[in-house]
Amino acid sequence: MKDFNINIVGLSNKKHTYRFELNDSFFEWQGRQIVETGAFNVDLVLDKHPTFIEAHFEITGQARLICDRSLEPFDQHMRIKRNLIFKYGEENKEVSEEIVVIARDTDQLAVAQYLYEFICLEIPIKKIHPRFGGTDDLEGEGRVVYQSAPSENDEQQETIDPRWEKLKKLK
Repeated sequence: MKDFNINIVGLSNKKHTYRFELNDSFFEWQGRQIVETGAFNVDLVLDKHPTFIEAHFEITGQARLICDRSLEPFDQHMRIKRNLIFKYGEENKEVSEEIVVIARDTDQLAVAQYLYEFICLEIPIKKIHPRFGGTDDLEGEGRVVYQSAPSENDEQQETIDPRWEKLKKLK
């Protein structure tokens, strides 16, 4: 996974753009625990400053998931935007979800684990095939809307005996 390591030693203090493609081999390397297969494009903008580096991730693509209801595979489309700040410090540690401290002598940023975590965090807890309920895509939030199945009463009301239709005309 050296393709996902970014050399930060020689970077000047300005914005730098990187593009990655994630495919099945990426998820196989990660262990296929949550996402087995998928295809994603990653646009990463690193804004280097003297004391920190801002990282803006934009990930788009789809993951192949298994429906919890029918066990059928389906594609879950995702659009993810995340920001991280890498601050220089004495030792490597994660301060919060958005701030990571890296040692001053760090020469490379390994972004593969962050990409995998961002994708896994977008996987819904209950994975439902789109044919069982539509997805209400409100600005990429991916909320799932469950639709109830038609009941037998609804079907009976729709199919009316033709003899009753003639009687209704008599009114």
